[in-house]
Amino acid sequence: MVEVKNLTKSYGNVLAVKGISFSANAGEILGFLGPNGAGKTTTMNIITGFLSATGGTVTIDGYDILDNPKEARSRIGYLPEQPPLYLDMTVEKYLEFIYELKKVKLPRQAHLKEIMTLVKIYDIKDRVIKNLSKGYRQRVGVAQALVGNPPVIILDEPTVGLDPRQIIEMRSLIRSLGKKHTVIFSSHVLSEVSAICDRIVVISNGTIAADSKTEELSSITDDFGRISLTVEGVPSSVASVLSEIDGVTKVRKDIKYSENVCSFILEHKKDMDIRRAVFRAMSKADCPILEMKDAGKTLEESFLYLTDVTEVERTKKGRKGGKN
Repeated sequence: MVEVKNLTKSYGNVLAVKGISFSANAGEILGFLGPNGAGKTTTMNIITGFLSATGGTVTIDGYDILDNPKEARSRIGYLPEQPPLYLDMTVEKYLEFIYELKKVKLPRQAHLKEIMTLVKIYDIKDRVIKNLSKGYRQRVGVAQALVGNPPVIILDEPTVGLDPRQIIEMRSLIRSLGKKHTVIFSSHVLSEVSAICDRIVVISNGTIAADSKTEELSSITDDFGRISLTVEGVPSSVASVLSEIDGVTKVRKDIKYSENVCSFILEHKKDMDIRRAVFRAMSKADCPILEMKDAGKTLEESFLYLTDVTEVERTKKGRKGGKN
């Protein structure tokens, strides 16, 4: 549905986007994650046609954003970080204005009512936008992106400035949009991406640092597997038995809950599933397992790892370039 190939953008001598490539499939919620200044908003603006690229291509539903801008942009609904609202208009009049601006052919009254109902602003359709809270303004911004029912929805930091309740409501709204649209969701807030997205693209210093399913991101940054295990038994004896299991490379005591209940962190070879071996060993040693769960890197740890590695590599390349 959305395909980005070898995209670059430079501002004078500064290369902000450095040949990135990724795609977003139909019905997928794609998280575009990166620290401030990583190139997220620049990439978003190029995808939506608001900014020209220095090189590379962007296609929306098969239409090149440069060669066929009208066809490509008609398939995109865009919510910038600052919603493009006319504050002196009522909610309904503003959406009617957007409807006319986009030259939508769908039945106006029914279409706009459907959108306002979906984003839960129908009850405030007659209120002036400047009198709305930040959360409701964001909802109106999402509504304008949905006018015309475009297959691709692009949201740039849609939860910035919202209170916790509004953030939860916005997450729910975005998830519901993913049922009928391809959604690209930009953020630097890790919990947002984890809660909403099917897949994550991590961008750092204008390059793609990772592209994977949300639940797989931690595994691609780990050189080994980790399991958290809580066991009833003499901690020293339990640790000794665990260390003898094939594939286990390190055993570390974690939390001592009582004299005979302790948790351990087991590091093991990445390509091995040691859970059955752990169960058998603890059963043989008569040490009941009270809890066993994956203890891989958190999303925060993976994010820091990916962005730090990218920065180190970028610095090394810069130094090499200086020597030449």
